[in-house]
Amino acid sequence: MLKLRALTLLLPGIFLSGFLQAQSIQLGIDVLQENGFRQVAGKRIGLLTHPAGVNRHGQSTIDVLRRANNTRLVALFGPEHGIYGDEKANKPIPNRTDSRTGLPVYSLYGQYRWPSREMLEGLDAIVIDLQDIGVRSYTYVSCMIRTMEACFANGVEVIVLDRPNPLGGLKADGPPLDPEWRSYVGDIFTPYVHGLTIGEIAYIARNTPGWLRSEKVNPKQLRLAKLTIIPMRGWKRDMLWPETGLRWIPTSPYIPNLAAVLGYAMLGLGAQEGGFSHGIGTPYPFRFLRYKGKSASEVQAALTRLRIPGLQFQIKRTQTKSGTEIEGVYVHVTDWNRLRPTEVSFHMMQLTAAWEPGNNFAAIKRIELFNKHLGSSAWWNEISTRDHRARVTSFLNQWSRQALDFQQKFRRYWLY
Repeated sequence: MLKLRALTLLLPGIFLSGFLQAQSIQLGIDVLQENGFRQVAGKRIGLLTHPAGVNRHGQSTIDVLRRANNTRLVALFGPEHGIYGDEKANKPIPNRTDSRTGLPVYSLYGQYRWPSREMLEGLDAIVIDLQDIGVRSYTYVSCMIRTMEACFANGVEVIVLDRPNPLGGLKADGPPLDPEWRSYVGDIFTPYVHGLTIGEIAYIARNTPGWLRSEKVNPKQLRLAKLTIIPMRGWKRDMLWPETGLRWIPTSPYIPNLAAVLGYAMLGLGAQEGGFSHGIGTPYPFRFLRYKGKSASEVQAALTRLRIPGLQFQIKRTQTKSGTEIEGVYVHVTDWNRLRPTEVSFHMMQLTAAWEPGNNFAAIKRIELFNKHLGSSAWWNEISTRDHRARVTSFLNQWSRQALDFQQKFRRYWLY
């Protein structure tokens, strides 16, 4: 069984194991190339991608497709942060011409969140090569879902180049998505940690009523819709990212490394409101906890008393980007198999409710955004009315049962 010690990549044997795995694992783009680009041959294609869209040798999918003799790449599409990953979060991105390739770049994080009819005009297919991080509130899957809806409504084929889920494919965790909170920060009806590859999500969405919006693609269009998934070869569900041997390329500015990937799943929800900060602006994004008005020792003691399986809380000193030295609590994973990744976030909210005067959750103004990230009205009602006596364990156990039910229901769509 895998331990998260692998994520540190400190053991020499892991380097060797990872190198050997990298030789055997073929990403969707590698399989497409090995097949002689058969699935895109002779088609006018657009490509939705970002900097992490690379083959196993680290070469950009943009360049791989441009060099292919029988491939006609005519347009690029960019998600949040853009095709080169240099755009700020939550900032609209305009359409432009790519100075490197001369191709038009259509932004799907600007005026439009769905490709327009004009963007799709003349295309036979859109190829999607996006690296997800295994968490529902990360926008790349939402971008894929909405691209599928627009393509199917306009008779354009969707071709998904599959990539690993860096958290593996066996663990699902956290609250499911209530339909009322479906949004760009949560567009799929999965547990918060979903345990699926991006290709599997596309497969489920194509074949499960309600996953694609009927107002965007009608039943007749959906029946005629063409989805092609290029699966990986050599990837197994029990692999965390280090076992793939592939180099991690930052998927967004705050996810620069593998530690942040797991940290986002663990702490991303817990610092939305109240005094917790989770390491943004330090070398440990989503792993380094501090609380305004509390010492690192007080935060460590409070978290340690919770006895959360699979975690240890270590006091650490580091520097901010401005050079200021600070002390905080590093969240260290000791046992991936026992860990429920989102658990600590809900305990953080409970601590916030206990430490702040009054119930700050009842007073916050961004309730809609809070619930869009979380996906659960029930938890909001709990934490905003019961103060620090919220029944965290009851909710965690309920969500664990629902996550298991989800896996059993959708297991037939697993590709690996």
